This record gives sequence, structure tokens and C-alpha cells, in this order.
Amino acid sequence: MFKSIFDQYEWNEVKAGIYAKTARDVEEALHNQRRSLEDFAALISPAAAPYLSQMAAISNSLTRQRFGNTMQLYIPMYLSNECQNICTYCGFSLDNKIRRKTLSPAEILMETAAIKEMGFEHVLLVTGEANQLVGTDYFKKTLQLLKPHFANISMEVQPMDEQDYRELTELGLHAVLVYQETYHQDDYKKHHPKGRKSNFDYRLDTPDRLGRAGIHKMGLGVLIGLEDWRTDSFFTALHLAYLEKKYWQTRYSISFPRLRPFSGGLTPKVVMNDRELVQLICAYRLFNQEIELSLSTREEEKFRNHMVHLGVTAMSAASKTNPGGYTVDPQSLEQFEISDDRSAAAIADMLKQQGYEPVWKDWDPAFSRQ
Repeated sequence: MFKSIFDQYEWNEVKAGIYAKTARDVEEALHNQRRSLEDFAALISPAAAPYLSQMAAISNSLTRQRFGNTMQLYIPMYLSNECQNICTYCGFSLDNKIRRKTLSPAEILMETAAIKEMGFEHVLLVTGEANQLVGTDYFKKTLQLLKPHFANISMEVQPMDEQDYRELTELGLHAVLVYQETYHQDDYKKHHPKGRKSNFDYRLDTPDRLGRAGIHKMGLGVLIGLEDWRTDSFFTALHLAYLEKKYWQTRYSISFPRLRPFSGGLTPKVVMNDRELVQLICAYRLFNQEIELSLSTREEEKFRNHMVHLGVTAMSAASKTNPGGYTVDPQSLEQFEISDDRSAAAIADMLKQQGYEPVWKDWDPAFSRQ
């Protein structure tokens, strides 16, 4: 279990080590062909800031070697904003007095028709965390409903038990995204005071349960803004290195959600500027040539256009972050504000203009049967 490795590290010591990195450490990391966790720490450190152009050039080269001139496109489908957790940063939090909604099968099919009309074959199912209302049975029925319509179904919902993941994988679940939010245990508790999500260890162990269940791909990440992003990113890289070694048949992705406003939202403790996000994305690419790096519509149009060449391999497009947002209930409360509201066609055109091929699906279930 990853926790046995996690417990060997102390947050403040890791943070101090990152901030103590020097220009020489960064230059050595840039020179190395295979980069260690210490190299990654150097590349995300303040000392690496003057080397960003070099990092970007290497990141571009490595990404093109592994992924070519392609960009995966996906779209979220929010199924429910019901939630039994109190989270200080989320619009779906239990203590927010909002109108709650969970899509019915008929409404899911309406959303599906709208999403398919835009060209998507990869859908990400998203809910709040409410086991009784949107638990395993609800997800089973939803997967059975959607499997004929999409080649690739991913999920970002509450952590579940290993057997639940096994059953959902058998029904066609392709990937699960589960963000630790922050690896700082004390601050984690401050931001998750009530609900099942307040159990730090259960959430930390989720990727292990996914790996044992044989999931095709899992996504990792933290919510940038809750704590020091450099330290949180080191722990994410540590987690990734452990998972790739133990569950080597699984693919992995990293996402970079920066804390965005919502109704009554939380002010970020730490603000990451655009240049620092470029540094982080490039550092991940230099650390791991195989990892998929995803950028959502939280980010602004100009920034997303720029990142096409700097290591990102997947983007969401035309996103709505509320249940029924595409057809059923477009005015309901969003989980967070998006910044890039271009249509899927506009995103695809932007990619083509930059010499990239939009990929509407990157995997087909038939491959797993061969």
C-alpha cells in the first residue's frame, strides 16, 4: 500500500528540500536522461524558474516523440450535485443551500444525444459524493445505459471499494479520476470536516484499490491552491512512481485543477500563476515521458492554446459543470466556473490550425478482447 511509503515522508522536510534546490541541481536534472524524484523536486523548485524555456523545449520534444501531434478531447457529464460531504472549496458541498438534482435515465440520454452531436466519443461522468443516492447501483445502470453510445467512459465520483470497481470495470468503465486534493493531512482535515471524504487514509488508498481491480487507466492530481503546490506535486509524483511500479499494466494521467470561484467560494491559500503552471506541466513531462497530462476548461482560452505545444495530451471542451447542463437544466448551479467556453468545434479547429489532430477517442474496448 502506498501509505507505507507516504508515512516515510514528512511534509515540512519535503517542502524545505524543494525550496533548497539550487541552479546546479536544476542543470543536473535537465542533463539527465532518466530523471529521479529528486530531479523532479529540482524542476518544480523556485530555482528552476530561469530555465523554463529549456524545460519547455525538452517537454515539447518528449511529448511529440511519445504522443505525436495529437490531442485527446473529452467532455464531462455531470450526473448529480447531491453530496454528503462538507468541502470548503466546492459548490456541491452539503452546507451550500442549492437546488439538488440527479439525472434520470431519460435525462442522461438527452445529455448523451447533445454530447454525441458535438462529436465526442469520450465522456467523463461526474457526481458529488452521495453513496445512497448516487452509489454503485446508480453507476451500474448508467454504464449499461451509456456503453452503446460511447467508446470511452471515465468517472470522477466518490472513492469506492475494490469490489465496486471490479464490477464497474466489467461493465465498461475505462478510467477513474481520484484526486487527493492535498497530501497535507492537517489541511486536508480542515477542508473536509464532515462526510466520508474526511477519511484521509481511505482516499489515499483508492488508487491501490483501483489497481487491484484492474482498471485500464487512473487519474491523479491535487487541487492547486489548497496548499503549497510544489510540495503537493512532489507527493503526487511519489504516488505515481509507486503505482506505475506496482500496477504496471495500468495507464496514468495527471490533471492540474486550479482552485476556481464558485457560489460562496474559498480564497486560495496559495496562488499559482500561469508561468508556474507551465513549469509544473513541463516538470512532469521531463519526469515521465509516458504520463498523460490533462488540462480542463478551468483554464483560459489563451493559456490552453499555448499549452498545446508544451506537454499537454488531453483537453476537455465545451464543458458544463452542472447536472443537465447541456440540455436538461442549463441554469442550475455549476460546481465551479469555467474559463474557456469555446465550442468543441472551435477547440478542434484551434488544434488543427496548430498542426495537431483532435482525437475524439484514444482506445476501443475491442482492443482488450484481442
